[in-house]
Amino acid sequence: MRLLAFLLSLTLGVAMSSASASEAPRVKLETSLGDIVLQLDAEKAPLTVANFTQYVKDGHYDGVVFHRVIKGFMIQGGGYDEKMKERSTRASIQNEAKNGLKNVRGSVAMARTSAPHSASAQFFINHGDNSFLDYPGQDGWGYAVFGNVVEGMDVVEKIANTPTGDAPPFGRDVPVTAVVIKKATLLP
Repeated sequence: MRLLAFLLSLTLGVAMSSASASEAPRVKLETSLGDIVLQLDAEKAPLTVANFTQYVKDGHYDGVVFHRVIKGFMIQGGGYDEKMKERSTRASIQNEAKNGLKNVRGSVAMARTSAPHSASAQFFINHGDNSFLDYPGQDGWGYAVFGNVVEGMDVVEKIANTPTGDAPPFGRDVPVTAVVIKKATLLP
C-alpha cells in the first residue's frame, strides 16, 4: 500500500510540475501598432510577476502609452496615459534582478529609478541585448527581468522604429505619435 501511495505521489508530482511549467502566465498587450504576447516567469521572479499581473487585472495598463522609446535599446511603458498624466501605483516592490534572467532582446523587465527597489508599474521590453542592466549592474542591483516576448516581436520592432521627439519633462525619446496599450489581458 505504501509503495502504491509513493508511486502515485511521484506520478502526481511529475504531472503537477509539468502543469506548472505549461501554466506560466501570459499577458497580451493590444497596442495601437499590433499585439504583443509576454510569457512571464513566476518561478524566477515571483514577486514581480504577481505585481505585474495584478496591474493587468486592475486595468492599470489599459490606455497607457510607451512613453520612452530608444531604438536598439528598449521601449518603456506602463506609467502614463496619452496626455502624459501619470497613473497612480501601489507601493514599490523588491528588486528580483538576481534571478538569473538576462536583459536580452525580447525580454521584459521592470523599470525603476536610481533606487534599486523602486519598481512599481512601469516596465520595458529590451530591443537590444543590454547585459549592462543585468545583476549586479552598475549599481549593485540591475533591472529585474520577469519574462519575454513570445509573439509580436515585429510589433516591438515597429514601436522601436517610431519617430520620437522632445516632450518635456520626458526628454527626446517620446514617440511623436502616441503608441497606446489599448488593453492588457491575462491569457488562459
